[in-house]
Amino acid sequence: MSTPLLEVSDLRTTFHTPRGTLHAVNGVNFRLDVGATMGIVGESGSGKSVLARTIARLLPGAPYASCSGSVRLDGTDLLALDENALSSVRGRRIGFVFQDPMSSLNPVQTIGRQITQVLQRHGSYTQRQVRERAVELLAQVGIRSPAQRLADSPHQFSGGMRQRVVIAIALAADPQLLIADEPTTALDVTVQARVLELLRKLQEQHRMGLLLISHNLAVVAQVCERVGVMYGGQMVEQASVEQTFMRPRMRYTSALLHAIPSLESVPHERLYTIKGRPPTLTSPPVGCPFAPRCEAVQERCHTQQPPMVEDAEGIFACWNPPHYPSTSDRKPNP
Repeated sequence: MSTPLLEVSDLRTTFHTPRGTLHAVNGVNFRLDVGATMGIVGESGSGKSVLARTIARLLPGAPYASCSGSVRLDGTDLLALDENALSSVRGRRIGFVFQDPMSSLNPVQTIGRQITQVLQRHGSYTQRQVRERAVELLAQVGIRSPAQRLADSPHQFSGGMRQRVVIAIALAADPQLLIADEPTTALDVTVQARVLELLRKLQEQHRMGLLLISHNLAVVAQVCERVGVMYGGQMVEQASVEQTFMRPRMRYTSALLHAIPSLESVPHERLYTIKGRPPTLTSPPVGCPFAPRCEAVQERCHTQQPPMVEDAEGIFACWNPPHYPSTSDRKPNP
C-alpha cells in the first residue's frame, strides 16, 4: 500500500474550560491519499472544525488546549513540529479555506497584498513575478479583470467573490493538501454550486488532497469520493460516497440521511428529525455516543463502546447496524 498524503492516528483534542475538560476530538483515525477527496460531515458541535484546525495546528496551545496522537503529512508528524517548522508547512504544504469569507480576509489590506504575502513568504519571486502570479491566481478562480481587481479591498467584492479570493490565497503556494471548512457558508445556492465546482476543478488540476468539512451531505456528495461521519468528537463511520448514501451502517449516519427532505415526501407531512441533543463533551457517555437518541438502541449500547469494524466496504462503529438484503434476496424485476 502506498504512503498516504495525510494519515491521522488516534487524534485527541481537549479544551480546558471552567466547566471541565472538553473532549472535542476523541480518538479519530483516517487517511487521505494523494489527489483524493474526503468529506467530514456531522451536526454542529460534532468536532469537524476542531479536527480541521488540529490538523493544521491552528488551535491555541497549553494551558487552553492540548492534543495527542499523530497527524502525518507525507510522512511528517505535524504534531511534533515546533512553531518555526510549522510556519513553512502552513500555506506552503497545507492550504486552508475558512468557513466565513466575510471575516477571513483582512478588511484594511487590498486583495493583491493578501495574495502576495503568501507568495513572498513561501517562494523566491521578483516583484514582477509576484504580481503576475497573483493575477494568474485570481483569473484561475474566475475573477474578471484580475489585474485591475488586485488594488481593490474586500468590501468591493461580493460574498461569492470573496470566497474565490480566499481559495486563491489558499492555492497560492501550490499546497499538497487543501482543507476547506464549510466553504459555502452564507452563500446562496447558485454561488454555492459555482464555488463547489471550482473547488472540484482546481483539486483535479493540482492533484491536491482535499478535506472538505461540511454539515451539508449534498455538498459532500457533489465533490467528494469518500465520507467520514463524526458524532460526539468521534469518527463513527467511513466509506465511499455511494456506500454512505445507499447502505449506511451506523445508525447515526442513517438518521442523518433520513432527515434530508425529499421531493417524494407527502405534502404537509412532518419532516423527520433526530430526537434529543448531541452528547455533552465535557462528560462523554460510556457507551455509544448516539445511544440516547438512537431508535434502534440496545441495552449494551449504553454501557459498551462499539468497536470500529473494518471490511471491504468501509469502517463503522455500531452494535446494531441497519440490515440490507443481499443481492440474492432481492426480487427480480418483472
